[in-house]
Amino acid sequence: MEPQGPGPTPEGQGPQSPPPGWYPDAQGVTRWWDGTQWGVAASQVSVPVPAGGGTDPKGLAVLAQVLGILTGFLGPLIVYLVNGDKDPFVRHHAAEALNFHLTVLIAEIVSVVLMIVLIGFLTFFIVWVAAIVLGIQAAIAANRGEWYRYPISIRMVSGAVLS
Repeated sequence: MEPQGPGPTPEGQGPQSPPPGWYPDAQGVTRWWDGTQWGVAASQVSVPVPAGGGTDPKGLAVLAQVLGILTGFLGPLIVYLVNGDKDPFVRHHAAEALNFHLTVLIAEIVSVVLMIVLIGFLTFFIVWVAAIVLGIQAAIAANRGEWYRYPISIRMVSGAVLS
């Protein structure tokens, strides 16, 4: 005999079913309830592991780009050093993000020096906004699987695929 759905039974109505999801059945085993019957137990469900040892190249490329926005050149440097040799797509995006954020660092240093003559405040703000916008564009391109190149960047670190 199959256990009934775990839904409450309001007065004057038939048994109510909860929305589909994981619930304990009458024996206490967590099973999938599809709205009409019990399905497979949670312990019998297997989660697929991506090929390549569990690392997703697109995900690591996006991570390199997003870390560039959040941490400057340090995040892409870590991704470049740890995963750069494992996948050319990850190496390309990590190298591009690293080169771009090193370029941004140089531009920010120049802007700080130019703050003496006041124009540096404007240039610092422009560099900061451009770094965020271009970093977001690069992360979106990496998520799509595209080989993105920053339009403004000094190529100091090798590894990016030239196009």
